[in-house]
Amino acid sequence: MIQEFGVLPDGKSVEEITLKKGDLEASVLTFGAIIRDLKFAGQSVVLGFDNLQDYLDHSPYFGAIVGRCANRIANGKIAIDGRAYHLDQNDNGHHLHGGSKGFSQRNWQIEQSDKASVLLKLVSEDEDMGYPGRVEALVRYTLTGSGALRVKLSATTDQTTPVNLSQHSYFNLDGSNTILDHQLEIAAETYVPVEDHLIPTGQIRSVAWTPYDFQDGRRLRRKSGEEAVIYDHNFCLSDAPRDTVEFAAALEDKSGDRRMEVWTTEPGLQLYDGGKIDVPVPGLAGKNYGAHAGLCLEAQRWPDSVNQKTFTDVLLRPHASYNQVTEFRFS
Repeated sequence: MIQEFGVLPDGKSVEEITLKKGDLEASVLTFGAIIRDLKFAGQSVVLGFDNLQDYLDHSPYFGAIVGRCANRIANGKIAIDGRAYHLDQNDNGHHLHGGSKGFSQRNWQIEQSDKASVLLKLVSEDEDMGYPGRVEALVRYTLTGSGALRVKLSATTDQTTPVNLSQHSYFNLDGSNTILDHQLEIAAETYVPVEDHLIPTGQIRSVAWTPYDFQDGRRLRRKSGEEAVIYDHNFCLSDAPRDTVEFAAALEDKSGDRRMEVWTTEPGLQLYDGGKIDVPVPGLAGKNYGAHAGLCLEAQRWPDSVNQKTFTDVLLRPHASYNQVTEFRFS
């Protein structure tokens, strides 16, 4: 089902597409390719809003596709084949999630839709947010019969340019006020340390014997006497994208009744624990969202890779294609 969700300031209509299969039901917006709501067995498992204006005024990327380049790029500066480019600086002098008018702030077009899937398209022109090249991006959301939301992303370009897309939903599996008592497992032996502005230092460190070790699964809440940690870090799943999806993470609610697994082709998983959430308006079903109301598990290439020679390759060249598949599997 497709219906109008609202109208943007430029007069363009934002459509909402409702998908349903088995125990899953999703509401997808053309604006930002946002997953506005996702229900598993009747329970909302993501954060979102009930009206368009709140997305325009207050959303910290709730449910959106972020790009042209997800995560942070130091000082908004990149160099490609010896030529320097200056990107939009929208985060403490740095570039975040494609800039102030990145893919999350654009109205995508519906290419195809049926009861359980929708294909959306966005064209990003040359010099958009400072990036070189014209990029055509596609995202297909599919609800599978096995209880998964599959996110398939692809892109092409006419000039060499960084492309690193990610799905930016905030998850909360039981509707509790915080996710700190959720159990989290991440299949990563290393992570990327960051400085005060959350820019990678260039190091890759072992998670062993640190607060960043989620390999055996544990609650996010830090115990009394333990070092306080705000999680907004990339976990290194592999050195390069994989050909097929592999297990990346699992999240369970406090009672252990609901479980979500993340399977992806991507080499990195950004954990953001929602510590800075402070939304002044009600969210879905009138719920208030404060610190740690939800967490993000963003499958992507490693942050600031375009400036880090030892990190993952994010440059997309003409006649090649960018591809990502990530599945959120519920049980």
